Amino acid sequence: MSKQLKGKTAFVTGGSGGIGAAICERFAAEGAKVIAADLHPPGTTLRGVEFRKYDVTSEDVVSSTFTALAQQWDRLDILVNAAGIEIEKTIEDTTLEEWNRIFAINVTGMFLTSRQALPLLRKSAGASVINFGSYDGYIADPGLAAYCATKGAVHALTRAMACDHGPEGIRVNAVCPGYVNTPMLQDFFGDSGDIETLKQAVRDVHPMRTYGEPADVANLVNWLASDEARYASGQLWILDGGLSAQVQQMRL
Repeated sequence: MSKQLKGKTAFVTGGSGGIGAAICERFAAEGAKVIAADLHPPGTTLRGVEFRKYDVTSEDVVSSTFTALAQQWDRLDILVNAAGIEIEKTIEDTTLEEWNRIFAINVTGMFLTSRQALPLLRKSAGASVINFGSYDGYIADPGLAAYCATKGAVHALTRAMACDHGPEGIRVNAVCPGYVNTPMLQDFFGDSGDIETLKQAVRDVHPMRTYGEPADVANLVNWLASDEARYASGQLWILDGGLSAQVQQMRL
């Protein structure tokens, strides 16, 4: 590793998940001090990463966490808002409770965390916030109505944050993955029927004939967090193997 993040501090929500864990591992390998903030610890020990139990939907938890963090670190250089869930339903089948829950985690949790992080981010010489959108914030997969709505909100919030806090030296971007080999994708495949045929169909719908791995996303996030990306802000970075570049999508 090039130690691009040596001496930097990073806070990653959803840090125990597939993509979040890959980001934490990459940050630590690049020399950063990293906190993985999640409801549950990662399944395997992440070398050089400190776990912090964290609920993005609780204003009290978010506030107390950053109060404690301000005593631990004198600044925050990198914030990654990676916590998120997916609901595979149309609006007709989505309950109000499900609608409110997915917005609480995917959008409101990002708002609460970012708001509390700002005082520490302002103390950085070059802070970077990386939010998690989705290619589903641009185009829609069938049966993901609420999820698509949350990601569209994340995209708009990212641009607004970049405009508001750019003058303070805080860069804000969003990474927008397509299909990535995570537990969320495995839930999509299910546990019955001809799963291998479905997996191959998902690969084949991509121009590159494969879906992504968590490390692919971590590579982009690492660059956005680094000083090499000092002029990158307010952008939505699609990482989907060319999926959304096609004129017509296969309906899986």
